[in-house]
Amino acid sequence: MFGDTVEHQAEKPRETAHLRVLITVKAAPNPSLAYGETVCVAGVRLGALGPTGWIRLYPINFRHLPAATEQFKKYDIVTVECTPAGEARFESWRPNMSTLHVESSLPAWRRRQELLDPIIDDSMCCLRRNAAADATARSLALVRPAEILGFRLEHHPGWSKDEQSKIDGYVNQLGFEVFEEVQDKTPLEAPRFRGFYRWRCADPECGTHEQSIIDWEFVALQQHLHDRSDADAQAAIRTRFFEEMCAPDRQVAFYVGNQAKRPQTFSILGVYYPKKGS
Repeated sequence: MFGDTVEHQAEKPRETAHLRVLITVKAAPNPSLAYGETVCVAGVRLGALGPTGWIRLYPINFRHLPAATEQFKKYDIVTVECTPAGEARFESWRPNMSTLHVESSLPAWRRRQELLDPIIDDSMCCLRRNAAADATARSLALVRPAEILGFRLEHHPGWSKDEQSKIDGYVNQLGFEVFEEVQDKTPLEAPRFRGFYRWRCADPECGTHEQSIIDWEFVALQQHLHDRSDADAQAAIRTRFFEEMCAPDRQVAFYVGNQAKRPQTFSILGVYYPKKGS
C-alpha cells in the first residue's frame, strides 16, 4: 500500500502535469467569493502499473464549467492538465477543466476493488498523528473501520458570517459581463442537516473517531427530500447512509480528507461499500 509507506514527498512538484485520475469522491459545495461555490474532487492518480497516489482537484465550480467541458462522475477515469496548488498538501492540484477528458468508467465494484482494495489503510489515528506533526503529511486516504459505532444527524446551523459574506459578494457580482454565461445564478443554500459517523479504527490506542460527512451525495439526497418532514427526511438519510451503505454484508471503508488550515481535522468525503465476497 502506498498509504503505508508514503506519508509525504520530499518536494512538491512545480510544473503542470497531465494526470490520469480515477475519481472517487465529490465533496459538497462550499461558499466562494470568486465562484459562488466550489467543489473539491478527489481520486487516485493512475500510472502504467496502477495507483501511484491520492489526488485532490480544487477548485471546481460546476455551474461555471464551459458547455464543451465533459461531465464526469464518481468512478470515471479522466485525464486532465493540472498545476500544483499553492498550499502545503502534496495531493492538491488546480485542474484546467477545459482539458478534462473522460477516458472510461468503472461501473462494477469488482473493477473498482482491483484498484482500490490494495491501497486501503486501517489506522485513522496514524493519519491524524502524522498530519498534526507535519502539514505536508498525507491528507487523503481510504480507511477501513474496525467497527462502526453509530451515525447521527443534526440540524445544520446555516452558513457562518464569513461563508454568507462570500455568497453575498458573489451574488453582487452576477450583473457584471464576466458572469453573463452563468446559467444558474441561485445562491448556494446550506443543507438542512449535518451528518456524522462514529467509528473505531484498528489502531490499538484508538479512542474512536466522530467525523462529519461532506459527501456531495449526502447533500444531494437532502435536496431530493426537500418536501419531506424532518423526521421522514432523517429516516431516509439514515436508511441510505447507515443501514444500506454500512450494512453487515458490506466491506465498508471511508474516504477521508483533511483541512488545509487544520491538517489534523479529517472529514468523511464518501463511503466505499462493495458487498462482501464481490
